Amino acid sequence: MPGTPRAPAGRPEPEAVRHGTFPAGVVVVKAVPPWAGRNYLLLTGATVIANLGSSGALIATAFAVLAAGGSGTEVGLVAAARTVPLLCFLLVGGAVADRFPRHRVMVAANALSCFSQGLFALLVLAGEPRLWQMALLAALGGTGQAFFAPASEGMVLASVSGDQAGRAFAVFRMGMNGANIGGAALGGALVAAVGPGWVLAVDSAAFALAAALRAFLDVSGVPERGPGGGMLHDLRDGWREVASRPWLWAVVVQFSIVNAVVSAAEAVYGPLVAEQHLGGPGPWGLALAAFGVGTVGGALLMARVRPRRMLLTGALCVFPLALPSAALAVPLPAAGLTTVMFATGIAIEVFAVTWMTALHQEIPEEKFSRVSSYDWLGSLALVPPATALAGPVQDAIGRRAALWGCSALIVLLTAAVLCVPDIRRLTRRTTPEPAAGVPTARAAGATEPDTAAAE
Repeated sequence: MPGTPRAPAGRPEPEAVRHGTFPAGVVVVKAVPPWAGRNYLLLTGATVIANLGSSGALIATAFAVLAAGGSGTEVGLVAAARTVPLLCFLLVGGAVADRFPRHRVMVAANALSCFSQGLFALLVLAGEPRLWQMALLAALGGTGQAFFAPASEGMVLASVSGDQAGRAFAVFRMGMNGANIGGAALGGALVAAVGPGWVLAVDSAAFALAAALRAFLDVSGVPERGPGGGMLHDLRDGWREVASRPWLWAVVVQFSIVNAVVSAAEAVYGPLVAEQHLGGPGPWGLALAAFGVGTVGGALLMARVRPRRMLLTGALCVFPLALPSAALAVPLPAAGLTTVMFATGIAIEVFAVTWMTALHQEIPEEKFSRVSSYDWLGSLALVPPATALAGPVQDAIGRRAALWGCSALIVLLTAAVLCVPDIRRLTRRTTPEPAAGVPTARAAGATEPDTAAAE
């Protein structure tokens, strides 16, 4: 009708918003892609918020221990206090997450982390906390992570359907890695400006907000789970799922060693090489930041590329993990090391997305968390002893030989994994996507897989 006011281009009229129809000539600009539904946005937002806080809290914890008069040994003890319960409770956390609604397990784990970090912050702000108090609170945080990690695996992939799962997970990882980089930078600045106590308080608030967002997940389309056969039965069942798939246990074994040697190189040898040959901590910090930027670039790449042979692509991208140790063994100048770390970040992110996509496709939903717990346990179990033994190994054979040994192990293990036929043959299956707005069990939200490390 002439004279009727119309919405400007790019903005639908109010009635169109309510009824889902748009008049001719109105261009609709969507802020998010069509596959990013409510659950996906809640999960991604919660993870970004939690990782912003946690990345800064890692720095704040170390400086809180030092400010209380602790030494480097005490910093290591508090870090170990978090790792030990994480390893001890991972398998239990996986079985619990397959027995109860996963979003509730995630919320409860976030609440425990909120409590532990909040109490940690109060102790630091109130005066001089004791070492045993900080270690106890770190252990509580590790316990929360042990239950959170298996429950969170695949939640993002379960919130989308069809062949968009890999793209959705790549975008999610891009936000998560960006939050890790930004959180570390912001946390370091805030520790210097206001002290570690306030940074720990911010982390506690971040966990509270993340828990609140996850509590609003829509799980109305998730089928009820039947009663299980007990905790030990569930753990044995999860182990059978892992052992029956050569591609799965081969990669878990591979990364139990790969993660261990990479951690030893980065946590022990890297700072020593930087101090003696690269000019101090500044260049080493820049190299680590380049790795983080590379992971964001890798996630951006995987949002556009969907390889058909997922595991083959991912396995080939593990070879570049040998490059940082080799660069430190030479050693390359700071610019060369930074370039190597950036490229390695891209490669390992490609592996992470293809690995999680394969798990999402191949593992039954009702057993996913307990399988994920074995994956997590294998990935972390050898890291503490490897970092502890890095110094003695260096004393025995020399740092350069130790670094070349790290590179050689990564190359040999990755070549061995490529000999597994299923690694080379497993292909991406495509399924027709449901009509918009039609709920499915996988699209409903809280029933499946997500990696790591994501809070």
